[in-house]
Amino acid sequence: MMKFTKQNFFLLLGGMIIYVVDIGVDFWVASRYFCQGQYSWSILILCFRGLSSIITQIFSYEWFKNDWEGTDTGKLKLVFLVHLFHCGIFVRYWFALKYGCQVAFKQTSSRDASEADPSNFIQKQAIDAVTDINMLRVFKTFLETTPQLFLQIFILMEHGKTHFYQYAAIMMSFCGISLSMVDYQLSLRKSLPDKDEFHLLSKFMYLFYKLLTITSWILSISLVTLLSVRISVILLIFLWICGFTWTLKQHTTFCKSKKMEFLYRTVVGIILIFSFFNIKGRRTKVCISIYYATHAVVTLGILFVYIFWKPSIIKEICFTIVSILTISSLVLGIIFLVVYYSHFHPTIYCRPQACSDEVDGLAGQKDRVKTGRFQNFLMQ
Repeated sequence: MMKFTKQNFFLLLGGMIIYVVDIGVDFWVASRYFCQGQYSWSILILCFRGLSSIITQIFSYEWFKNDWEGTDTGKLKLVFLVHLFHCGIFVRYWFALKYGCQVAFKQTSSRDASEADPSNFIQKQAIDAVTDINMLRVFKTFLETTPQLFLQIFILMEHGKTHFYQYAAIMMSFCGISLSMVDYQLSLRKSLPDKDEFHLLSKFMYLFYKLLTITSWILSISLVTLLSVRISVILLIFLWICGFTWTLKQHTTFCKSKKMEFLYRTVVGIILIFSFFNIKGRRTKVCISIYYATHAVVTLGILFVYIFWKPSIIKEICFTIVSILTISSLVLGIIFLVVYYSHFHPTIYCRPQACSDEVDGLAGQKDRVKTGRFQNFLMQ
C-alpha cells in the first residue's frame, strides 16, 4: 500500500479550500444573473448545484451507513443530520485531514510493518477517506461543474457580451474538472494494489486527454443548442438513455441496495454524456474506440449542419473560433488518449472474479487484499 505523505495532506487541504471557493463563486454568479434580470440562468446554476449536492449527500451518507454497520446508531443519526444540511462532504474532509495528519507527520520508518500495525491501519483509513472524497468529487464534476461550463459557454456564444464573473465561473469549472480527474487517478493508484504509481507525465497525459475531449464535446453541444434548444435537449436525453442502457448491461455491483444501484447507474449515464467511464475495471479498447469515434462523427456532423443550414453564421468570426477550438480540442484530446493508453495506462486490471469484495494483489502474492468500494468504481 502506498504512503499518505505531507504533500497529499496539503493537496487535500487545498482541495477543501477550492471546494468552498467554488460554492461561493456559484452563488456569486447566480446572484449576478438574478440582479441583471436573467432569472433562467440563475435558476439553472442553482439547480445544477442543488441536484449535485443532493446526490453526493445521498451517496456519502449511504457509504457512512455501510462502513459503520453494526456500530452506534446515535453517531449515524448525527451524520444523517449533517448530510441533511448538505455538509456531509465537510465531515469527510475532517476525517481525511485527521487521519492524514496522523500519518503524514508521524510516519514510522518501518516499511515491512504488517497491515495490523496501528500506523498502517490509520494509513489505510486516510487513503480510504480521501478516496471517498474523490469519488464524490467525480459525481459533482459531471452533475454540476461540467453542465455549468456548458451553460456559461453557451451564454457567451449566444449574447457575445462578457463579464468578469462569467470568466470566473468558466475558470473555476475548468479547475474543478482538472483537479477532480487527476485526484481521482491518484486515489485509484493509492487504494488499489494492482495499479502502478501515477507519475508526473502520466498525470499530464491523462489530464489533457480528459480535459480536451470534454471541452470539444461541450463546445459541440453548445453549437447544437445555439441551433435549437429542443434538438439539444433531445440529443442529451438520447445520449443519457444510451449510457444508462449500457450501464444496465454491465450489471454493475457498486451499491448494496437496488435503489442505490439504480441511482448510481443513472449518474453514470449522465457522466457518459460527457466522458468515457469504465465501470467494471476491464479492458475497454473497443468500447472507448466506439465512444470517441461517435463523438468525432457527431461533432463533424454538427459543423456540416451549420454549413448547409446556417451558411450566414459561418462568416462570423465567433463561429470560426469555436469551430477551430472544437476540432483542435478533439484531435489533440484523442492524441493524448492514444498516448496515455499506449504508454501510461496501468497494464494490470482487476480480475472479474475478484470484483465483489476483493482484488488480487501484486504478482506472486498469495494473500488477497481488501480494497473497499473503489474496485467497483473505475474510470480510466
